[in-house]
Parts: sequence; structure tokens; C-alpha cells
Amino acid sequence: MSLSEDGASILLYRFGATPPGCSKVTDGRRRDELFATADAPAGDFVFDEAVAAVFPDMIQRSVPGYPAIINMIQLLAERHAQAGSLLIDLGCSLGASTSALALGSRGKDCRVVGVDNAPAMLARAQNALRESHPGIDWVCADVRDIAIEDASVVVLNFTLQFLPPNQRLQLLQRVYGGLRSGGILILSEKIAGENADADRLLTDMHHAFKRANGYSELEISRKRTALERVLLPEKLTAHQGRLAQAGFARSDVWFQCFNFVSLVARR
Repeated sequence: MSLSEDGASILLYRFGATPPGCSKVTDGRRRDELFATADAPAGDFVFDEAVAAVFPDMIQRSVPGYPAIINMIQLLAERHAQAGSLLIDLGCSLGASTSALALGSRGKDCRVVGVDNAPAMLARAQNALRESHPGIDWVCADVRDIAIEDASVVVLNFTLQFLPPNQRLQLLQRVYGGLRSGGILILSEKIAGENADADRLLTDMHHAFKRANGYSELEISRKRTALERVLLPEKLTAHQGRLAQAGFARSDVWFQCFNFVSLVARR
């Protein structure tokens, strides 16, 4: 079964764009128009039912390279999943990376767990993957409260960025402590540039990506405002330093597109 067949990947058109004016994307998913009007509800971004309903389209048109990351998580799981171990997706949203873990660990008798604290997201993940991946365990909880033991692959796919910075090290230390020798953490994050010029370039390119995918200037501005107190990006060097502080022997960037990166940290 391919990733697209079980819902773990998202079909790309021209940069993931759909024709202007369409209320639904071509493959049947609802188009994200949450920030399309000036009278749309203001406030901080939350993963509620409204977001869950359009999340596949939102992530496709907002995060460059997201389908590639999901596909590569499967390949990393194929390489690093150890027989009889735990594979856990912390902050699983609609279960794309959880599904990739399940596919990548077939035949190894692994336990695959998806964790999210947003009931609307988790319910949709369960419904979408119930038939294709009946063995996945779904847990509605804060990732900071989950016990991690005997794991060979842990995924934080654009999750850590939503935690307060002063709580990130403690979670990474718990991940490190729960990994088997040779286990890996896959950490994907939106990052800040190392200096003002680099940050401006990365931000400008990301906004150009979103415009190419059909988002208006109003939508880009309103979503950025909604996220600014919720999603707190850090420099890549800050992430690498924290991973080393947590105990990881090394961490390597395996993917980057603009201000979105994914690292593999090894125990």
C-alpha cells in the first residue's frame, strides 16, 4: 500500500495549489479559508474542529516539503525500527506520520502509538486510519505527560515548537531516556534564521510559497498573527545545542526547505 493510498501523504499539484475560488481541493479535502475574511474570529491559533476539518489542505499549502517529510519518516522507520519496540508519534495531528511509522515497521512486531491533546484531530486520525492501520494505539494526552519506554523511533513532527521554550529540554531528555541504544528521534520544526537577514529571507520565501498556493495577503497576515504567541520558532543551532544537552550523541539535518527543517538525532 502506498502512502497516498492510506492517507499518510498529500497529493501535490503546482506547489500544492488548487484553482483560485475553489471551496474544496481537487482530491475532496476541504479548502482552508479560515483566515480569508477580515471578520473571521480573531485570537490565538487552536487545533479545534474548524482547523481539523481543513488541516490536510492547510498543511499542504503552508508547509513546504511536508509530503516528502512524511514519506521519509516511513523510510527512516524501515531502517531504524527495532523488533518488538515502541514507535511513538508525539503530536500526531491527523496521523500522517503515525501511519508512516506503521508502514515502516511492518513485520517487526512493534507497538505504534499516536499521541495528541486535540480531541478533534485525534478523532479524525482514528476514523481515517481505523481500517488501514487497526493496530495503532491512539492516546489523547499532553505529550509532556506520556511515558516513553523501550522506543526505537520517536517522532516530534512540528510539535516541539508549540511548547514553551523552557519546557522543551525536559521533553527531549525524557525522549532520550526512553530510547533503546541505536534509537532515533525525528524532530521537524519551523525555525528562525540565525540572524536578521537570514530570518527575513526565509520568511519572505515562505510567504511567497503560500501566495503560490493560493493564500491571500490577508490570510497570510491573519494566520501569522494567530500563531505568533502559540508557535515559537528557534534557531537551528538552538535545537542542535538542546539535543546535545539532552544526551543525543549527534543530530543531523536531513531536510530543509526555507524555514522548515527536519533532523535525526541518534542515541
